[in-house]
Amino acid sequence: MAAAARTNAQIVEALATLTNIVARDNLPGRDGEMRLERFMKQKPPTFTGGYNPDG
Repeated sequence: MAAAARTNAQIVEALATLTNIVARDNLPGRDGEMRLERFMKQKPPTFTGGYNPDG
């Protein structure tokens, strides 16, 4: 009986670890943040002029 309880505890621990790994890799909001970070690392040009309706 003790062996079965230990096996169940090991399975629960393994599933919890796997769940944490999957959840960490699948952060829905983080992908957009990473895209912005990659874009900003490229030093994009900044707008320094004013409004010119004539072009």
